[in-house]
Amino acid sequence: VGSFEPNPFGLFDTAGNVYEWVQDCWHDNYEGAPTDGSAWQGESDCFRVLRGGSWISRPLRVRSAFRARSARNYGFNDVGFRLARSK
Repeated sequence: VGSFEPNPFGLFDTAGNVYEWVQDCWHDNYEGAPTDGSAWQGESDCFRVLRGGSWISRPLRVRSAFRARSARNYGFNDVGFRLARSK
């Protein structure tokens, strides 16, 4: 952790570690998405969104804009989540 310079938001090591689970339900596009930064909810059994890339990803996927969908019970060694705290 902290091996490289932080990104413009002051966060370290955010790309290329593991895909990160986010709270959003999968939608094919952004039409109708919340504009306030909140999670885009849906049915309780919806596919969930994975963001970024992992240590096993091709370079095109190692960016925060990349997203994939997966069942909520999926797990593998290239999927995780990020804990954050506010000061």
